[in-house]
Amino acid sequence: MTRPVPRLRRYTRSGLSFDVRDEGPLDGPVVVLLHGFPQDSTSWDGLVPLLHARGYRTLAPDQRGYSPEARPSARSAYRRSELAADTVALIDAAGAAPVHLVGHDWGAAVAWQVAAERPDLIRTLTALSVPHPAAFVRALLTSSQALRSWYMLAFQLPILPEWILRRTADTILVRSGQSLECARRDRDAMAMPGRLRGGLNWYRALAFSSPTAGSGRVSVPTLHIWSDGDIVLGRKGAELTTRYVDGPYRFEVLRGVSHWIPDEAPQQLDRLLAEHLQK
Repeated sequence: MTRPVPRLRRYTRSGLSFDVRDEGPLDGPVVVLLHGFPQDSTSWDGLVPLLHARGYRTLAPDQRGYSPEARPSARSAYRRSELAADTVALIDAAGAAPVHLVGHDWGAAVAWQVAAERPDLIRTLTALSVPHPAAFVRALLTSSQALRSWYMLAFQLPILPEWILRRTADTILVRSGQSLECARRDRDAMAMPGRLRGGLNWYRALAFSSPTAGSGRVSVPTLHIWSDGDIVLGRKGAELTTRYVDGPYRFEVLRGVSHWIPDEAPQQLDRLLAEHLQK
C-alpha cells in the first residue's frame, strides 16, 4: 500500500523554523504562495479555496520575519539571497519540485529570483504587482517609480517606522486600497512581538544584498499581473519586464484594482492562474 503524503506544517533552515499552511488535495500539483509586506499567509485566504477546487495543493509559508521562530535580529539575515534560499528549502522539504510559484509584493521579488536561479524547481512563475527586479531598477531611473517608492528609504530609519505603523497601519493600508477588514487583520498581526521589525528588515537588508540579486533572466513560463490602482508600483516596470523573460510570457492588467490583488481580486486571479498553470 502506498504511504499517504504527510502535510507539511513546518520546515527548518539554518536553525530557523518556518510555519506553512499546507492545504488542498495532497495528490494535486503544488502551488507555492509567497506573501508580501506587511502580510502573511492569510493574505491568500480568498484564493486558496478556488485553487483547491481546481485540484491544486497549496503551500503558503509565513516567511522570514513573519514565522515566530524565524525572526533573526540582524538586518543582514534578510538579504535577498537568504529569502530565496528559504523558498528553495521549502520546495525541497515538500519534495514537490517542480512547483508552480506565485508571489505578491516582496513575495514576487523572491519568486523572480528563485525562478531565475533555480528553474529546475519551477514549473511556472506568477508575479503579482512587482516587476522583474532589473525592470524595477530601470523604472526607478526612467519614471515616477522613485517617487512612488519613497517609503523604502523611510523604512531605513530605526524605531520610527515601527512607532508610526503600530499606530496608523490600518489607516495607511485603507488609503492604499485595502478593505478595512483586511487592514485590521494585518494591523493586528503587526502587534505580535518582533513581527513588524521582521517585515521591515526585508527593506533594511537591501544594503546587504548584491546589486545583481534577482536580476537574472527567467526561462520558465511566466505570468506578470499588475493592477492600475496600485499607488506604489507604476506601469513602467511592468512594461519593461518582458525584456528579462526568455520563456513564454504573458502580461495582464487588472482594471480598478489596488495593490492588494490577492485580497481584492481572488476570482480574477484564479481565472488567470487556471489558464497559466494548465499550460
